[in-house]
Amino acid sequence: MIKGVIFDMDGVIIDSHPIHRKTWKKFLASLVRLATEEDLDFVLDGRKKEDILRHFLGDLSPEQVRAYGRQKEVMFREEALGLKTIEGLTDFLQELHASGLKSALASSGSRTRVNYILDRLALKKYFPVIVTGDDVSNGKPDPTIFCKAADGLGYCCSDLLVIEDSVSGVRAAKSVGMKCLGVADNGRARLLLEAGADHVVANFHGLSLAPLGRMLA
Repeated sequence: MIKGVIFDMDGVIIDSHPIHRKTWKKFLASLVRLATEEDLDFVLDGRKKEDILRHFLGDLSPEQVRAYGRQKEVMFREEALGLKTIEGLTDFLQELHASGLKSALASSGSRTRVNYILDRLALKKYFPVIVTGDDVSNGKPDPTIFCKAADGLGYCCSDLLVIEDSVSGVRAAKSVGMKCLGVADNGRARLLLEAGADHVVANFHGLSLAPLGRMLA
């Protein structure tokens, strides 16, 4: 029986992937680094900002990581004014809250960006436990971020459901015995199932706890 739910943020509670692609492409171009659409798939796989920067720019000092991170954050906020939640999310969160199930957020994003988005969309009230990329040394597929969220909720990993949209996130959740619901369009659903997701939905529209429990049984 599921006792709590851990949500990823980008691509799960907010439709941010197009903005991330655009922002990273713009940021890299400012450094005369050209990135193809295929190259940019890397930024959507639940990685920490530090990992993404080093993937594209090579070995960087901590000072360079911080400076580039701030530059990219400014660009993201310029593009993020029109951010919206994934379809059906609010109704699903309200049902979780009414049922008494606890929810946590576990995002590889920085604490600053996560709090900015949750405040902007008035979603923070749904997540009494928030773990960000700033709270862990290693990003997904390392499961530490989910384990910290589980500790915050007060439950064993096996009692929790993770909702993820990335292959690395699915693998992280399954590696510690968590159930995992993937969120993806048809083009990526197969990848999440192959990574170990127990079920995949396109969004939260019409999703409720009773049928979800049957899907994951």
